[in-house]
Amino acid sequence: MKRFACGDVVPGCEDVFLGATDDEVLDQALQHAAEAHGMTDVPPETLEHARGLVTTVA
Repeated sequence: MKRFACGDVVPGCEDVFLGATDDEVLDQALQHAAEAHGMTDVPPETLEHARGLVTTVA
């Protein structure tokens, strides 16, 4: 199981995403970023930073 916490990129955001793969979690996070934070065009550097923050959980 993979986990990504939005607050690691957007301070104060408490949303957390879980999924089977990094891509699944990041897809959820990108949808959230657009809907909750108005980030419809995420730069490649930000996406790679977020990818590095995805963790594996038991």
